[in-house]
Amino acid sequence: MKTDSIFYRLFQEIPSIFFELIGNSPQLAELYQFSSVEVKQTAFRIDGVFLPNHNTDNPIYFLEVQFQLDKDLYHRVFSEIFLYIRQNNPKNHWNAVVIYPTRNIDTRDIQHYQEFFTSQRVRVIYLDELEDIASLPIGVATIKLIIAKKDSSIIQARELITRTKQEIDSEVQQQQVLQIIETILIYKFPRMNREEIEAMFGLSELKQTRFYQEAKEEGKEEGIEQGREQGREQGLELGERKAKLAAVPGLIALGLTREQIAQVLNLSLEEISQIIQQQNINTKDK
Repeated sequence: MKTDSIFYRLFQEIPSIFFELIGNSPQLAELYQFSSVEVKQTAFRIDGVFLPNHNTDNPIYFLEVQFQLDKDLYHRVFSEIFLYIRQNNPKNHWNAVVIYPTRNIDTRDIQHYQEFFTSQRVRVIYLDELEDIASLPIGVATIKLIIAKKDSSIIQARELITRTKQEIDSEVQQQQVLQIIETILIYKFPRMNREEIEAMFGLSELKQTRFYQEAKEEGKEEGIEQGREQGREQGLELGERKAKLAAVPGLIALGLTREQIAQVLNLSLEEISQIIQQQNINTKDK
């Protein structure tokens, strides 16, 4: 999974998640701008920098996301930070946050930088040691979905989609969160087709995602073609039903039960069972 691009997009579009992640008020995001910063005349690029707005005393936050073992990580991170300070001479003091999926890939080679960790100027976050997704703020829970196992990520994604609809009042922010969830799932399941995505999100939520918008025009064309042959309304209705039935085997392979598939596709258990029987599919909920 391309975690760097996911984290960059997540913090750029919804910067409040970062401040929730480090235990601060999400409203602090209004005082910052997030970007990736290249340190001039070097090969260094800082994963992310939260720069405070002008005329504030808030700290600069340097962000590093590391999902692979890197023995030189801390040497590189501190080189980037101090080169940035030398080149930009900021008046604000600084903090840094390093995000790992798990403690196992953290070398903890910090003998030259121990004081920064002791003072909490530099903090390390292990995503797998955060609380259960259900008890986390929705933004932080979305981050944790990145490391969820495939067999549980589908159910967790459905729960996050429901929470997004219930807990976020802003339609714009709802759309942003849904699109992040969608991106994470597409990276996790690169072979997932449109029908499976639709089944997972539910039609109303799916309409807000980029995946749906990109497919919308294609779907219109398919519907018009079917409409020419059988009448527009009948063609669209038949195409939708065929798409739902075609999605059943893939959703079973992703670990959903018959009841879950029936609910998200708005089909009867009898119809689901018929597909399973016809294609001789093994399921967990026999």
